[in-house]
Amino acid sequence: MNKETLSTSQESPKHKFALEEKYKEEIGKLPKPTGWRILVLPCKMKEKTKGGILMGQETLERQQLAAQCANVLAVGPDAYKDRDRYPQGPWCKVGDWIIFARYAGSRIRIEGGEVRLLNDDEILATIKNPEDLLHEF
Repeated sequence: MNKETLSTSQESPKHKFALEEKYKEEIGKLPKPTGWRILVLPCKMKEKTKGGILMGQETLERQQLAAQCANVLAVGPDAYKDRDRYPQGPWCKVGDWIIFARYAGSRIRIEGGEVRLLNDDEILATIKNPEDLLHEF
C-alpha cells in the first residue's frame, strides 16, 4: 500500500458507532460538575518505558495520583462566567490538556484510576501534548 491509500482509509461506520456508544455510556457514569467546577482525567504514564521496562500497576496508580497534567472531560455551568475575573474568556474547554497544582481539587476513584474535580481558577496552564512534559512523582 502507498501513503495515499493509508491516509484515505477509514474505519467502518458500524465499528466507529460502537466506539461512540461505549464512550457515551462510560461518560454518563462520571460525576457531572456543578457550579464553577471542572472534571478532569489525570494523565497516566505509559506502561512501558523507552528502554522496554514494564511498569507495575501500583507504580502507574501512584503516578496518576501525583499527576499535574489532565484532560478536561466536562465544565460546570458557571465555570468562567464571571467576566470580572475572566475578561478574556475561559482558560480551557472540554478536550484541552491542562496543568494544575499537585494537590488541587477533589479526587474521585473510578475503575482504572481517578478523576478530579477542580475549581475553574485552579487551572495553571493549557498544553498541546502531555507527552512533551517530563512526568515525575
